[in-house]
Amino acid sequence: MSTSAAIDIGALQSGYGEAMVLKGIDLTIAPGEVVAILGKNGMGKSTLLKTLMGFIRPKNGEIALFGERIAGLPPNRIARRDVAYIPQEQALFQDLSVEENLKLALARDRDFKPLFTRIEDLFPFLKDRLRQKAGTLSGGEQKMLLVARALIRQPKLILIDEITEGMQPSVIERLVGILTRERDRAGTAMLLVEQHVHFAFAVANRYAVLDLGEMPAAGATSDPAAQATVARYLSL
Repeated sequence: MSTSAAIDIGALQSGYGEAMVLKGIDLTIAPGEVVAILGKNGMGKSTLLKTLMGFIRPKNGEIALFGERIAGLPPNRIARRDVAYIPQEQALFQDLSVEENLKLALARDRDFKPLFTRIEDLFPFLKDRLRQKAGTLSGGEQKMLLVARALIRQPKLILIDEITEGMQPSVIERLVGILTRERDRAGTAMLLVEQHVHFAFAVANRYAVLDLGEMPAAGATSDPAAQATVARYLSL
């Protein structure tokens, strides 16, 4: 396992009960690198992120975070290692305010004001919505709040699951700018699970296709043939 990689995954097998969903995944992400995992529904993309985050215990293989083995650790201990997770499922507390939702990501409330300065720069609309209940935000604004809550912790690695699902194109373009800026400015590594190919390729340095629990194709998003390769798997 690499001691310099943000996350290093080796021969990872995972699933539910007797069902093996991931069948030996190998993947390494360098600090400051963004990798997009693409594939159709039911191929194991969300299972991969939940396994990395500790919600599913791996059946076999290794996971190392900056050289430290974390396979089998519970989610709270993984999160303390500067890992943020944005799940596909709605993960906001609808009856809490925007500020209260953001503070849930922090160990101490007194850290909120200095850390929010950077978040306010990325998400200017949040400044005037801090006392507003999260459930009254629009769908796109709630997705942005999820991203803001992950970024306010200044994580070294972010796991993002289908963030663009149900988003309007204009919001997706704003999110491209936010994530690429964070990648370039803070050197944040990201593992991005997506079906929106344009968004994934706009943010990621590399891609990998997940198909029935295996990775049959991978490469640089700058490769002229990359999008055609991904399209073959998404259309099968």
